[in-house]
Amino acid sequence: LSHLALGLSGEGKMWSPKSGWADAKYVLEAHGLKPITLKPKEGLALINGTQMITSLGCEAVERAGAIARQADIIAALTLEVLKGTTRAFDTDIHAVRPHRGQVEVAFRFRSLLDSDHHPSEIAESHRFCDRVQDAYTMRCCPQTSVIQTVFHSCLCLSFSLKMVFAERAETISGGNFHGEYPAKALDYLAIGVHELAAISERRIERLCNPSLSELPAFLVTEGGLNSGFMIAHCTAAALVSENKALCHPSSVDSLSTSAATEDHVSMGGWAARKALRVIEHVEQVLAIELLAACQGIEFLRPLRTTTPLEKVYDLVRTVVRPWMKDRFMAPDIEAVHKLLVEQKASVDFWQV
Repeated sequence: LSHLALGLSGEGKMWSPKSGWADAKYVLEAHGLKPITLKPKEGLALINGTQMITSLGCEAVERAGAIARQADIIAALTLEVLKGTTRAFDTDIHAVRPHRGQVEVAFRFRSLLDSDHHPSEIAESHRFCDRVQDAYTMRCCPQTSVIQTVFHSCLCLSFSLKMVFAERAETISGGNFHGEYPAKALDYLAIGVHELAAISERRIERLCNPSLSELPAFLVTEGGLNSGFMIAHCTAAALVSENKALCHPSSVDSLSTSAATEDHVSMGGWAARKALRVIEHVEQVLAIELLAACQGIEFLRPLRTTTPLEKVYDLVRTVVRPWMKDRFMAPDIEAVHKLLVEQKASVDFWQV
């Protein structure tokens, strides 16, 4: 936090797209800004407080919510490709649990997969099959996709070390500056959003595995000559494994400093920064799943899925063409990742 305040005061170095790293006062001048002049209490407030944790946390919450909503769409498309059943999203099943988010997610799945209002030729092709139930990665999406109730506690927690009580004419040193609340909330947010990638990676495996998907191995023709989505799945698995390490809670760590006065800290700054890193990895894993699901659709043609999911497929095909043979896949993953970051896959598909 103090490093941010230093630059705004015209001291030290700042980074700008125009100049790179340069003296802060010159960077501010280049953008038509003047260094701030600190007033009483502001210096301390810009050294010891939760402002940075909270601001990064707000970004993490917004991005986590956006990717969670799009994860529902991607999972629904994968369920269609794998010829899953919608019975697990039945209203009565989710009414048993008093979790509003779970009920909303189940409703989204029903909205996307409703063959009565949006006829799905894929669903009709296996309506009378003998499958009793799907794997957890498909039927438990409403129970694993809910993160919106995790993090409301850190949004209003920017308090000072010293509180001035005018009516008492007294200044008291307290502990409201401590970042323990947002640190714990961000640790939990990272764990919650990580699960979106963990379950997505398992669905990618099911899409690529011919014994589970009944599709060509690794979603490509001429297997052996072409590796298809084999390495893309390895990439997703690596990102999920990296997230497992990043999900170790920051708030369980603390070291004493300042002559044992500041003898317990929240580590909330790191909790916020690594939560954003976890979210970026989740976005990338879901981009790979979306690519794989759209490739799976190619092998089910001429059958069509529901109207909303066809719109998702069409969106992806505006930036990535189908795979006929191996090619450098990184630009395709990045193109779909960009769609997810810009929330293009969540626009106009449903209203909850």
